[in-house]
Amino acid sequence: MAITRCANFYGGGDLNFNRIVPGTIKSILFNQSPIIRSDGDYIRDYLYIKDAVKAYLRLAENLQKEEVQGEAFNFGTDTPIKVLELVKKILKISDSNHLKPIILGEVKSEIKVQYLDSSKAEKILGWKPIYDLDTGLQETILWYKDFFGL
Repeated sequence: MAITRCANFYGGGDLNFNRIVPGTIKSILFNQSPIIRSDGDYIRDYLYIKDAVKAYLRLAENLQKEEVQGEAFNFGTDTPIKVLELVKKILKISDSNHLKPIILGEVKSEIKVQYLDSSKAEKILGWKPIYDLDTGLQETILWYKDFFGL
């Protein structure tokens, strides 16, 4: 047995459009300004779903090892980003810089800065993410274009 803690997942197949990545992409694909419920300064780490799957598989392959059993492992990219910067990155990748995010500033009760240190997973499991944020977002945008038939 081992414990996993992961950064915020993103990638194709996520149909919860209240989440920042799918919601932003859906808005952009339909030529609407993306909405940020916070002030945009919240900091998070985002892990592409293909890297997350590989993380879980790597952990499962190593569960028999004594140094893994009963341990907690963080899986993330170790590159936190502000929500506003993430939205701007999605706008740029999708060539939609003409759209400007609408910042509502409504979220007040969330943790302002939240990300993980994945160095233990790299050291013990030999795991690290393959996808950088730009590449993962490019694949994700393509998935949603296909999903919406665009």
